[in-house]
Amino acid sequence: MFRMWCKIFDDKQHLIKDTVIKNADPALNRTRKIYAAIHDACYEFDLGEPIWLESNITDFQRHSKVRFTKDNFIEDIDFAYMEIQVIEED
Repeated sequence: MFRMWCKIFDDKQHLIKDTVIKNADPALNRTRKIYAAIHDACYEFDLGEPIWLESNITDFQRHSKVRFTKDNFIEDIDFAYMEIQVIEED
């Protein structure tokens, strides 16, 4: 089972919303599961999907965790950042 924890924080580092997205599809590779989980979380949060910058990719490859700030979103956001973290992998 693949699980990813998606969290939204305000400017004071307080957790506003969170969700855990699960994916048990064995046909998908890790990258596709990550993109699918982000899509599902953004749908649940009623939020546009973030754009991956080079720094995000590097952080995620090192730690399986990354923060998306206002620079990663096309529309204005009313929170400080969205953080995603892989918490379980197949």
